[in-house]
Amino acid sequence: MEGSKEKIILNIGGVRYETYSSTLQTFPGTKLCSLTEPHAPSIYDYDPATKEFFFDRSAEIFSYVLNYYRTKHFHCPIDICRSVLEEELAFWEINETQLASCCWLKLNNKEVQPEEFNIWDENEQTDDQCLIVQTERRDFSWRTRWQPKIWSVFEKPFSSFSAKCLALVSLLFIVGIVIIFCEETKAQFEFFTANFTSIGYSEVSHNDHEPYYHQPAYLLHLELFCVLWFTFELSVRFCFCPDKKLFFQNPLNMVDFLSLFPVYIELFVAGQIQRMPSLGLWLGFVRVVYLLKLLKISKLIETPLILRVLCYTLKSILREIFILLMILTFETLFFGSLFFYGELLGSHPSYTGELHFTDILVCFWWALITLTTVGYGDIIPLTTAGQVTAALAAVFGMLTIIIPIPIFLVKFKSYYDIAIFKQKLKRSKKL
Repeated sequence: MEGSKEKIILNIGGVRYETYSSTLQTFPGTKLCSLTEPHAPSIYDYDPATKEFFFDRSAEIFSYVLNYYRTKHFHCPIDICRSVLEEELAFWEINETQLASCCWLKLNNKEVQPEEFNIWDENEQTDDQCLIVQTERRDFSWRTRWQPKIWSVFEKPFSSFSAKCLALVSLLFIVGIVIIFCEETKAQFEFFTANFTSIGYSEVSHNDHEPYYHQPAYLLHLELFCVLWFTFELSVRFCFCPDKKLFFQNPLNMVDFLSLFPVYIELFVAGQIQRMPSLGLWLGFVRVVYLLKLLKISKLIETPLILRVLCYTLKSILREIFILLMILTFETLFFGSLFFYGELLGSHPSYTGELHFTDILVCFWWALITLTTVGYGDIIPLTTAGQVTAALAAVFGMLTIIIPIPIFLVKFKSYYDIAIFKQKLKRSKKL
């Protein structure tokens, strides 16, 4: 008789099970697999008369264990105690992470939909590295041969030594341009403080021979040098990207693209900036995108699990967040209006002082600050009606913010447990 058709009889707590030897060999390294070895009768409780192995264990759970060897899908009864299940799995040398997701949710009393359990697998396909897709091509041109290699060098920092060096150089340029951005703000601030009045910008210089807005030339040259590197890097990544559409759907790639414009525009309109200094300030405002490039550092480190769970939690409660913002908007308009008319109608006729607001829009600002319990104190109620409105706004603001917190925590805890289980499952598969 062939080895694959050889049968093994197991007596588990008085219940006899009969299966093929090849079935028990499905998962090497486990106790059941060791029963197929020649020296197994001398190690375990074996009865030569009945030709069966005896184990004084739970027959109910063993039926699911044996079915796991048959189907490679491990399920368990709903009413089983988790401690008992873990003890039996430890005896049969089976990792608990092999438990099917549906049974894991039931065993841990997680009210999560099965499709939510697979959110981690789906997210891997939406990551930046999902662009690294080996598209089938019929030609064998140099671009086809070099595209995966070059793309990996620029997009996967830990794929090779050259990729690590390139990532380090890119990081140094990012840090450098951020430092340059901070230095450039000094001249902008000096112009602002010297020429800004309550009316606006002063377009008249105190000295007609000296420009009143001056940016050091060496800063612009250093910035241009950094931007030229970013232009080269973005061009190569775009040229060798397998999917151009997905490339521009990535927010970080859009940041790289927008960060190229400020210095080129300033070089193009260099003479106009001295006559219109406000243009220099607007270009400085656009340069804020340089700071967003620091987010690319996340590619050099593994995103912490808690941050990924936080992102998934926020995505799952977008509807609740939208409703919360609608309620907060309504409360802002309502209490702002009450405060506006309460202060006007409640003011004493003999009051000669000035109110802290000029229109209802300022009252809306006050209502939002009060509802969020920030309370800058720039606007304060002066009348009894205004004080009552302020007290109600503070109470309703606390309730609006505090009540949704348990919903967020429950969702976060659920996704965190799933993430931990997924990590254990991934590690067990690597072993």
